Amino acid sequence: MAPPTASMPPPASAQSAEFLQAADEVMAEMSKLISLPILSPLKKSLRSREEIRAYLLKKMKEDKDADKRYADQKTMEKFGLLPKDYPLEQTLVKVLTEQIAGLYDPDSQEFFIADWTTPADERTVMSHELTHALQDQHFHIDKWSDAAKPNDDAELARDAVLEGSAMAAMVDYQLGGKGGIRDLGDFDPSILMGDVDSSPELSKAPKVLQDELLFPYLAGIRFTQHVLKASSGWPDFYKVFARPPASTQQIMHPELYLQDVEPPKIKLPDAKRSLPAEWKKLDENNMGEFGLQEILKQYLAKDRATQMAASWSADRYAMFENQKDKRTLLVFQIRLASDAAAARFFGAYSELLELKYDQRTNLMRRPNFFSFDTPQDGVFLRCIGPDCLILESGSRTLFDRLTAEMGWPAGPAAPINPNAPHVHETLLRSPSYAVPGAGLPTRPTALSAR
Repeated sequence: MAPPTASMPPPASAQSAEFLQAADEVMAEMSKLISLPILSPLKKSLRSREEIRAYLLKKMKEDKDADKRYADQKTMEKFGLLPKDYPLEQTLVKVLTEQIAGLYDPDSQEFFIADWTTPADERTVMSHELTHALQDQHFHIDKWSDAAKPNDDAELARDAVLEGSAMAAMVDYQLGGKGGIRDLGDFDPSILMGDVDSSPELSKAPKVLQDELLFPYLAGIRFTQHVLKASSGWPDFYKVFARPPASTQQIMHPELYLQDVEPPKIKLPDAKRSLPAEWKKLDENNMGEFGLQEILKQYLAKDRATQMAASWSADRYAMFENQKDKRTLLVFQIRLASDAAAARFFGAYSELLELKYDQRTNLMRRPNFFSFDTPQDGVFLRCIGPDCLILESGSRTLFDRLTAEMGWPAGPAAPINPNAPHVHETLLRSPSYAVPGAGLPTRPTALSAR
């Protein structure tokens, strides 16, 4: 039996006639404005903060099962995006409860507004949420968004279509018939979102959570504006539901979407078969250009991170956890736009890894090969042509097996440490790169509030 969906219970208080009339009026206006006929009546209500918080908790657990939420947390920690054991779920609920002014629930086909929304803002909020409602009646937006799973990057791209188009429709509504977003030049969409520092919970959240929550709105509205300008307007825009963006790269660079430039598929070398049985794969997924940019921003200057991430072409990562001691291991393959871009990435990511791990020994730096040991295990980076492979918390033996599976030539010989107790003279003729005791150790998404 399928679990019950996270629909809202009936409102605790009666709805005012004024609110219901305003919602009907805005629904009719938005239907004409974005060229989507109303197909069925809509439930509408005002909701308290407690009701919205309960809905968010239920929706979050429905959207991702416990194993996926755990894998996401461990992956973000391993990439350096979150501190270890950060209270991710609790923070997201606090931030979303603070930020949400309105919601459309596709399960119950109900639109509701937070009862603390000021009357002056009510109709603007309605214009955004009722765009979701109209799109759902025509395109079944939950199923459409879920069709991108299990690719996290593609799912975030689809969220950006939904939130960005609702933001663009809201701008058209605010302009009151005096043109539309197609007629505007480039503008900073953050002016529509307010100041992050004025939101106590959002301002306290890690930067990656701020960026991931805002990305569908800010990058999404730019994408929508670009597609609207390249077409005849809203009727043409809905072709995006038949041909959705494949990656956040296409959202960040809409010209690539319009040119049908999609990221190639990457087959990650199989680390699992080289790992002892106690190692469990938590997830295999894609970071995308947005995810790579967030990783780089943790350690490098924002402009440099943005420029470096723009050379992303494709990626794939696998996250493992040792079920006995909870160590984690990360395999991350990334393809850059060119050999030259990969060389620049090698330099930047080498720097990132040194900043990320402050306890380093046995550092080895060769052309396109970089490694060092940490108290947990080894860290390795190598690039061949446009491709780079990173292994964090693994052994040289494993890294060599992975690169051999990729068809790469043997890497540079590891330097011999004559003071190491396990080294014998015979190793000069037949070196072993295994790290003693190594075994093999060891990306909204934030809930889209639509």
